[in-house]
Amino acid sequence: MSNIIEQVRQELINNSDETTKESGKRFFKEEVRFYGVKTMTVSRISKEAFKSIKKLSKKEIFDLCEQLWLSGMMEESFIACNWAYAINKQYTEDDFLLFERWVNEYVTNWASCDTFCNHTIGTFLEMYPLYIEKLKDWTKSQNRWVRRASAVSLIIPARKGLFKDDIFEIADRLLLDKDDLVQKGYGWMLKSLCTKYEDDVYQYVLSKRDIMPRTALRYAIEKMPPPRKLEAMKREKKK
Repeated sequence: MSNIIEQVRQELINNSDETTKESGKRFFKEEVRFYGVKTMTVSRISKEAFKSIKKLSKKEIFDLCEQLWLSGMMEESFIACNWAYAINKQYTEDDFLLFERWVNEYVTNWASCDTFCNHTIGTFLEMYPLYIEKLKDWTKSQNRWVRRASAVSLIIPARKGLFKDDIFEIADRLLLDKDDLVQKGYGWMLKSLCTKYEDDVYQYVLSKRDIMPRTALRYAIEKMPPPRKLEAMKREKKK
């Protein structure tokens, strides 16, 4: 099994370039380790390599994902996310502990956070909705990425109109978070809920606009019609 990891790493090295590496760094305030491979190329490498492991057991595939996460390289984390998501039909409730540990131990930037949480954890929550209660605990974490994960794990369910009450509860818990990447995360979650519940999100934002940080508010109302945007911003207090 280690051979496939070595092959993936060699493919990433072969497809890396300094320009992509340097341009990628501009999107992150924190230090991030890249090979410098374009996202579409990473996706191609991931899909091609998965063909040779798809018949392995779930545990074996998760073990390979763990090896990729351990490297700390951005592109390897994306492949770990892709492989974990590729076997989503096999998820069972006890997988949550593993996913939670990965968020706590390996997620160190918004890109890995969102790639993993949007798809793997979002799908898991649709399968096992009771675990949304665990996300509410994540809102109290000292780890900014765990707090962001509590919101961005619900992006795709939100677009489907799922878990509306839980989404507002999580937004309440994160409302005054001082971390801008957490603010962007829950603002994005609210914006996603607008797909099915724009009126509800609009009323929520109006009720919180005097205390909601500017960053979160602007994300939440991004897709609303201009009159609603103006109204939502009208009494906004400068932060």
